[in-house]
Amino acid sequence: MQSTTKTETPVAIEGNGVELRTLPIGGGMSATFVRLPGGADLRPAVVGLPDDLCQCPHWGYLLKGRVKMHTPDGEPVYGAGQAFYWAPGHAPEALEDSEYVDFSPTDEFNHVIEHIKSQG
Repeated sequence: MQSTTKTETPVAIEGNGVELRTLPIGGGMSATFVRLPGGADLRPAVVGLPDDLCQCPHWGYLLKGRVKMHTPDGEPVYGAGQAFYWAPGHAPEALEDSEYVDFSPTDEFNHVIEHIKSQG
């Protein structure tokens, strides 16, 4: 078994107030710590993925803020204190400064991270 803290987890994506730290923690899963400033819309970053949406599932907990999740079925809003499951086919938009931790299949999420890095 492996564990990590936010400060021990390496930065995978950083810029314009966005910070994404991720680390494999075992069982084919990664722990990810995300910080999004209010107004950050990640839809442009996932253009080019299937349906122009993140196709990796995420299970997590919103620590701070509010996040709108753009999906083919609607745009639910998640708030601080909520546990969540985001199915494949989504793109987040921070409605205010937000932070969350999520757990995702490592291989699938690495594919998304590499795509986002290639956009910059």
